[in-house]
Amino acid sequence: MTDLCGKIDFVALVSATNANPNGDPLNGNRPREGLEGYGEISDVCIKRKIRNRLQDMGEKIFVQSDDRIDDGYSSLRDRADGCEELKKELEKGKKASKDTFAAVACDTWTDVRMFGQVFAFKGTDVSVGVRGPVSIHPAISVSPVELVSTQITKSVNSESKEGKASDTMGLKHRVNFGLYVIKGSVNVQLAEKTGFSQADAEKLKRALRTLFENDASSARPEGSMVVERLYWWQHREKTPVASTAKIHKSVKVTPKKERPSCFDDYDVTLEPVENCVLPEVF
Repeated sequence: MTDLCGKIDFVALVSATNANPNGDPLNGNRPREGLEGYGEISDVCIKRKIRNRLQDMGEKIFVQSDDRIDDGYSSLRDRADGCEELKKELEKGKKASKDTFAAVACDTWTDVRMFGQVFAFKGTDVSVGVRGPVSIHPAISVSPVELVSTQITKSVNSESKEGKASDTMGLKHRVNFGLYVIKGSVNVQLAEKTGFSQADAEKLKRALRTLFENDASSARPEGSMVVERLYWWQHREKTPVASTAKIHKSVKVTPKKERPSCFDDYDVTLEPVENCVLPEVF
């Protein structure tokens, strides 16, 4: 059983200034945008950043980026085999207890009991799916974003080649400015199954507040991505009267000008929701 006090809803406002919030590999790594020009950050990208922040906090993470591996395992299979209790269940084949497997995985890795995970490896008869209590929407910008592409040059050869100039042309993409809205919630019924606790909820809150710490890159220079505001509703009930959709819509973000260029160019208001607790605002 979990000690989670009640269902949680949250909304985070994230600004991107001269940065690429989430490149699309199928479109030359240009910042993601919808058909109407609104910027997008995938839910997978947001979860990746949350995992990275949890890892920075010292939490054990199952789905680690290759450049952030901290346990010596180069694949998910190796990491699962590195847990003796899970390995024993895998070796049982069809006789393995999926409930025991899921319970051990949730107890071992914070991101598994938070987001869930599918454990299906080649050469084994065990396939276990864990549904996580934390759900996150893709983040959409409040206003259409302006994409800028800059021609860049690499002025050194990777290898020695006679008669070949060192200059290599390329492109770098960014948005001048975009304000993105991240929405999510924590389901208590699923939290009870994975063991997601109130302490885990506090870790999630801290991760969201510091989402872009230790995340700088050439595409996202230090300070270009900022969590401008976080609304966090901690309900007292498992299933509150006020729906998640109504709570998310209570955060109203309105541009003050046609082409906003900073967070101050928006009016942000919180409308009261009947039968709903007031949120913490950071």
